Amino acid sequence: MAAQQRWPHPPYNNVMKQHTHLIKPVEARTDKRQRFADELRAILSPDQVLQSDEDLRPYESDGLTVFKATPMVVVLPATVEEVQAVMRWASERKVPVVARGAGTGLSGGALPHEDGILLGLAKFNAILELNPEHGYARVQPGVRNLAISDAARPHGLYYAPDPSSQIACTIGGNVAENSGGVHCLKYGLTVHNVLSATVVTVDGELLTLGSAGLDNAGYDLMALLTGSEGMLVVIVEVMVKLLPVPPVAKLVMAAFDSVESAGDAVGKVIGEGIIPAGLELMDNPAIRAAESFAQCDYPVDAAAVLLCELDGTEAEVNAQIGRVSQVFKACHASALHTAQSEAERLLLWKGRKSAFPAVGRLSPDYYCIDGTIPRRELSKVLKRMDELSTEYNLRIANVFHAGDGNLHPLILYDASVDGEVERTERLGSEILQLCVEVGGTVTGEHGVGVEKINEMCVQFDTATLEQFHTLKAAFDPDGLLNPGKVVPTLQRCAEFGAMHVHKGQVPHPDIERF
Repeated sequence: MAAQQRWPHPPYNNVMKQHTHLIKPVEARTDKRQRFADELRAILSPDQVLQSDEDLRPYESDGLTVFKATPMVVVLPATVEEVQAVMRWASERKVPVVARGAGTGLSGGALPHEDGILLGLAKFNAILELNPEHGYARVQPGVRNLAISDAARPHGLYYAPDPSSQIACTIGGNVAENSGGVHCLKYGLTVHNVLSATVVTVDGELLTLGSAGLDNAGYDLMALLTGSEGMLVVIVEVMVKLLPVPPVAKLVMAAFDSVESAGDAVGKVIGEGIIPAGLELMDNPAIRAAESFAQCDYPVDAAAVLLCELDGTEAEVNAQIGRVSQVFKACHASALHTAQSEAERLLLWKGRKSAFPAVGRLSPDYYCIDGTIPRRELSKVLKRMDELSTEYNLRIANVFHAGDGNLHPLILYDASVDGEVERTERLGSEILQLCVEVGGTVTGEHGVGVEKINEMCVQFDTATLEQFHTLKAAFDPDGLLNPGKVVPTLQRCAEFGAMHVHKGQVPHPDIERF
């Protein structure tokens, strides 16, 4: 099977060469940029079109800053009609378009196309309707994730998916990446909390997918759109589900003398029929970094901690705390602590949600991996990652959504050391391939973007990739929306040895254009 094959992961600069057109001579690019800008200013107001190097530089990457590219032009529409007009312009001229929200993504999904335009949706930042009676909110894609819950809280409601970047990330990007968060074990990912979306197609048509109803006739295009990473449509409005704030939420912190014991405890909690609101694991490097950063009274000598939150009625929560505590003790927890107040509960979560920036104190650079595995394989994968860390002589800090098997190993490295970036990439690729080998996937919530496109060749066979390309072509025949992302070409997979090629020929080479 393809999942058993390996190859050296290429350096980032080589990846980039395969995802952007060759840079044209400066004069030709300047002329093209000016032509694009002039034509787009006939559609939008002058201040909605950016073309100077200084104005374009802030858009050259998303949160995965190793990947960088400069678009021809950035456009900042303020109305749905303007988005439609821009898409019609691009479609008629066969110009690539990359939609961008807050730019907090971690897989290079919002990386601009050097021969195309970047469609910024920052001006779409209004909550259009909040309906407490029917439990939904209609929002524009530029609304921050946390702003939805802030607006709903006076009504006793909130929006459940809570990525660590929720203070900054936007709902449009959340839908594009199918974002998760620490409370998604019980309440689901973005796909489980979005009811409908209004979108603009590549040729400027306006569609509404999904509805406020519990079921819809026809194909479930809303589920297809969620996690499509901007490759099928441009999102201009989203209807999200609002849930009642649980009457009681309590947090249990368990310390363990080994990461494997903590991993075993995760499966046993779920096996008891208990679905915590959140079940997070952090290893010692992450614990120490978070404690130094957030001062949340974490046990810094523990090999690992589990943060287990239970919510519901007072009686239900208290009963579950007792059962969870018994499981942790049976799995050799060295210490147990239940938050004694709401303030302490929030402080313990602050440490977990601050873990990514906190780990930045441990090393000049770090690389955040995002893969998902079956819970039953957690101990095995953690042990293998420890071995890989030794083999590559690179430290790994583990912070992840243990309850749903979503791993976030943070590889610590120093980009100023010759060859260390490439070694880090190879280790990251090994970890993602390990996820696939144990029955998991190369991403859980960060998306594929350009970062994991090689590993997609490992996870999926030729026939499946062909279907992905066919689906993309049904929405976007000319491959203009976010080209070069997510789905590898069959030629690319053949070059990396992850596909069986008959008689030296790649099946359906025409798919290469996407």
